[in-house]
Amino acid sequence: MAMTSAANTPEEYIASLPPGRKEVISRLWEVLLQHIPKGFREQMLYGMPGFVVPHTLYPAGYHCDPKLPLPFISIASQKNYVSFYHMGLYDPALLDWYTGGWKKLSAKKPDIGKGCIRFKNTADIPYELLGGLAAKLTPQQWIQRYEDTMKR
Repeated sequence: MAMTSAANTPEEYIASLPPGRKEVISRLWEVLLQHIPKGFREQMLYGMPGFVVPHTLYPAGYHCDPKLPLPFISIASQKNYVSFYHMGLYDPALLDWYTGGWKKLSAKKPDIGKGCIRFKNTADIPYELLGGLAAKLTPQQWIQRYEDTMKR
């Protein structure tokens, strides 16, 4: 399953996945819904289900395209892995928090890129750790970090 999808809602995206991935992405989505702070809005963005800061909270929108809301978290079923995109991972302290939690759960090295955590083996997905990561920033905290980063 490629990252981009024609689905209009996270539910449509999940329903379109093959059985094994459907269960994994559905469980991950449920964990996010349970942990995401109030104020973020769920929506499809760049063909992936995720959470954004709506224009009502941050009228400036995303610097790459101000018509879009500010992205925060997205998930995707890729051909060879599941992706968890968290824009806050550009913050070294938040990345350290996640990798510290990961080390308590796994001896494997985490597969992390710029703002993206990849899981080739879906059995390795630390659902509760990712839920905790999602809960770490409120929309207001994310806006502040985003603006601080953009000013640099």
